[in-house]
Amino acid sequence: MRWSLSWRADPLVVPLADRHYNRHAPGADQFVPPGRCLVLRTPEASAFWVTSWQAHVSHRWPGAWVCSAFRNEGADLSSALIIEAVACTRWRWPDVPALGMVTFVNARKVRPKRDPGRCFRRAGFEHVGFTKDVGLYVLQLLPDAMPDAEPPIGAPLVLGGVA
Repeated sequence: MRWSLSWRADPLVVPLADRHYNRHAPGADQFVPPGRCLVLRTPEASAFWVTSWQAHVSHRWPGAWVCSAFRNEGADLSSALIIEAVACTRWRWPDVPALGMVTFVNARKVRPKRDPGRCFRRAGFEHVGFTKDVGLYVLQLLPDAMPDAEPPIGAPLVLGGVA
C-alpha cells in the first residue's frame, strides 16, 4: 500500500492540488468539494487522490463515488495507485454504491493520449459516455470489478468497520 490518510486542507497536498487542472481556487486551503470525502496522499506527497461521495449531484450517476481529483507526479505507476485508492475507498465505505465509482476527464486539459483517462482504463475503469454540459469523458468502475478493501498506511483498524 502506498497511500496514507490525508485531509481536505493538507498543506503538503495543496501545491500538488494547485497543479491539477480542475482546481477552482489555486492557493486556497481546501481543495476538496463539499460533502463526504476520502483524501489520500503518498508519504512523500508526490501523488494525491480524492474520493467524493455527495448526496446531491447533477450527473447521470447519482450515488456513485466520484474520483474528484487524482494527480501523480511520482515514480509510482498511476494505474496501480488508482487500484489502491479504490481499495482504500472500499475500506472507508464498505457498502459500495450500485453504480460504483466514476471519474470525469477533460481531454482538452490532460496530456494528449490515444485514450483520455488511460491510467483509469488500465485500472479497470470503462468509458461509459460523456457529460452533457462540457463533454467530459466519463469512466466508471462497477463494484464487481473493484479490488478488495484495504486500509491506507496508518489507518486505525477496527473490527466490524471503520473507526
